[in-house]
Amino acid sequence: MIKNYFKTAWRNLWKNKRYSATNIVGLAIGMAAVLIITLWVQNQLQYDNFYPHKSDIYKLWNRYAEEGNVSVYDVTAGPAAVALKEEYPEVEYAARMYWSTDRLFAYGDKRIKSKGNEVDPSFLQLFGFPLASGTVINALDGQNSIVLTQQLAKSLFGDDDPLEKVVRLDDEEPYKVTAVLQDLPSHTDFDFTYLIPLEKTNIYRNNWNTNTYYTYIRLRAGTDADAFNDKIAPLVRKHAPDREFSSIFLYPMSKMHLYSRFENGVPVGGKIEEVRLVVAIGLLILLIACINFVNLSTARSQKRAKEVGVRKVVGAGKINLIGQFLTESVMIAIIAGILAVVFAFMAIPLFNQLLDKPLSFAGASPFLWLSLLGFVLGTGLLAGIYPACFLSSFQPIKTLKGIAKKNNYILNLRELLVVLQFGIAVVLIVATLIIRLQIRHASERNVGYTTSQLLEIPIEGDALKNYEAIKVELLRSGAATGVTRTGWSITMNASSSSGSFSWEGATPEQEKNMSFELFRAESDFVKTLGLTLVDGRDLDLARLPADSSSVMLNEAAIRTMGLENPIGKYLKWGNTSHTIVGVFNDFISGSPYRDVTPLLVSASKNWMLNMVVRTDEHRSMQENLQTIEGILKRFNPAYPFSYHFVDQRYAEKFKDQEQMASLSFIFSLLAISISCLGLLGLSSYIAETRTKEIGIRKVLGASVSGIVGLLSKDFVKLVLIAVVIASPIAWWAMNNWLEDFVYRIDIEWWMFGIAGILAVGIALFTISWQAIQAAVANPVDSLRDE
Repeated sequence: MIKNYFKTAWRNLWKNKRYSATNIVGLAIGMAAVLIITLWVQNQLQYDNFYPHKSDIYKLWNRYAEEGNVSVYDVTAGPAAVALKEEYPEVEYAARMYWSTDRLFAYGDKRIKSKGNEVDPSFLQLFGFPLASGTVINALDGQNSIVLTQQLAKSLFGDDDPLEKVVRLDDEEPYKVTAVLQDLPSHTDFDFTYLIPLEKTNIYRNNWNTNTYYTYIRLRAGTDADAFNDKIAPLVRKHAPDREFSSIFLYPMSKMHLYSRFENGVPVGGKIEEVRLVVAIGLLILLIACINFVNLSTARSQKRAKEVGVRKVVGAGKINLIGQFLTESVMIAIIAGILAVVFAFMAIPLFNQLLDKPLSFAGASPFLWLSLLGFVLGTGLLAGIYPACFLSSFQPIKTLKGIAKKNNYILNLRELLVVLQFGIAVVLIVATLIIRLQIRHASERNVGYTTSQLLEIPIEGDALKNYEAIKVELLRSGAATGVTRTGWSITMNASSSSGSFSWEGATPEQEKNMSFELFRAESDFVKTLGLTLVDGRDLDLARLPADSSSVMLNEAAIRTMGLENPIGKYLKWGNTSHTIVGVFNDFISGSPYRDVTPLLVSASKNWMLNMVVRTDEHRSMQENLQTIEGILKRFNPAYPFSYHFVDQRYAEKFKDQEQMASLSFIFSLLAISISCLGLLGLSSYIAETRTKEIGIRKVLGASVSGIVGLLSKDFVKLVLIAVVIASPIAWWAMNNWLEDFVYRIDIEWWMFGIAGILAVGIALFTISWQAIQAAVANPVDSLRDE
């Protein structure tokens, strides 16, 4: 019986090639989308979940709460890790990590720049990273010990054993390789190729009032994390009484990637929302493909009515007919599943480029393939169950007499499914449009300075001691019109400090609440960036040594402090008094979607590792770069010339939204394509069933345009209904998405108008091709058998 089902199913599929191809291709596209999304979701769910003691590993967060307003951030004070380890027996390991830095590695004739971190020695034991060689114990105990990843070790030493080899960092310090880590997997937020011990001389190491480190904790097995959080909450206040509104808490490392967005101190989501959205879109695309199957199957009911009647007359029961039709459905799904794997293989490189993640089937678990098989069979059964029940319900007497089963409900249901298809497509079109407009809105926001013509060059090696000479030569050469140095990139969020500031006229409440983003610069900061000096002057530590106790503030800081005539007034930071010498306009260093926060720029020559150069716009960039490279090579010959364009770094702030916009566009395209594929099949069948009617109308004088309109109007009506229903749904969804942005666009009516015009236009184009073909056919051919 089963064999007969498959044989008959194959004959029917082969006999109706156009119908079969439409269903198979539509289902295959939907399944391929779901398959790629499944690989991506699997990658996202595995983020930082591969550590041996993952359930006991946490990241330390700061919480600042006053008068019902709560803010949290994951950068913590230096002494917190040591205090937790020493004062709380529940803590098995505590380790700090300092920000990533690029260092120059020298071994023999090889010179390689690579990114890594300074960490506490217990970092390796805490996480349990798998080693390729060496041992975790004592690997970072020596101040000049270094742990490399396999990739960096291979680049430096080739096939030689890297253990005990000595490399020089920044052409000065010798470090001995004590262990080699296996390369980090793609599903981790860590991004380092080497680890070295945390410098004991770091000026922030013992400062409770400045948050500089990422701190990780591993609790002893069985520790109640919630109870422990209550216990450690007052630790900061205990050691820094002036931070009376600050507390700390542990947050699971396994949740950091997907659940890192907080509102008023409470985790409310994060990347998981994007994961859920992408999964939902994938399932909607599959639903559209399944709707095609249902619509085309029920539309062909009249053609198969006599087949059902004959089968019932010769003894076939309803169960047998359902089994036959479900077999056809499952066979279509299996063929589509095979084709979907082919489509997915072809599309994965595009998605890898788009998502910057190495997705592949190589890492797919056997469970994924079993799930895929179950998914294909399930899709076939679910998509085919209604058509099977519908077709098997025909009454043999009526069907053999040629009386078609007419059921207004079935017709309405088919129309409803078309509306649902195009409704989903319209929502995706609106989403794509709004995301693109939001990105453009933020990218056109006034940054506060001109990002073009700005370079950032790391200050390393001999450039540290030769900076002043390099600056003079750059300005003298004509390649640069301004040069300054800063503590870090001007496009990065600065470190922050709160609760340790006072100034003339400040209330106790203001002093407690005041928080600054901290920035370090030397001379010509305002000039080089092209900022607007609102009041006072620029910092000039090179010519005015007294500027070591001077600061500049942005306008947001002046507004928050409530200062009038701020120039010359003091700002006390901890126990040190500073003089305000300048006020500059607000500029964006953090998220372009957020408000600019108070910023304090202090003058310093220490830890100034970033050179900012404004190049001469009247010369070509290539000429400027060649001149700058020559000067850097002269004063810092050991290091390769490396630089970043500030405008490109700033553009990276939009990367996540750009990815979402691209995904939305691709999914919209797939949804429209599958919908149009179904619409093409449906309109083709409708035209086929109305062949004689069309012939008669043409004989009676109907024009081609009139016939095209006749065949198209019902479908256009359905698409218009879809637009009307989908628009408020799209508005609600995208309004919720935009709520995450302080700097955002307003949703306007014309956005839905564009989506509607696109949907109707695409539908008309799809239908018209088949309608015109039917309208221009010779009526003699269609009426010949009458």
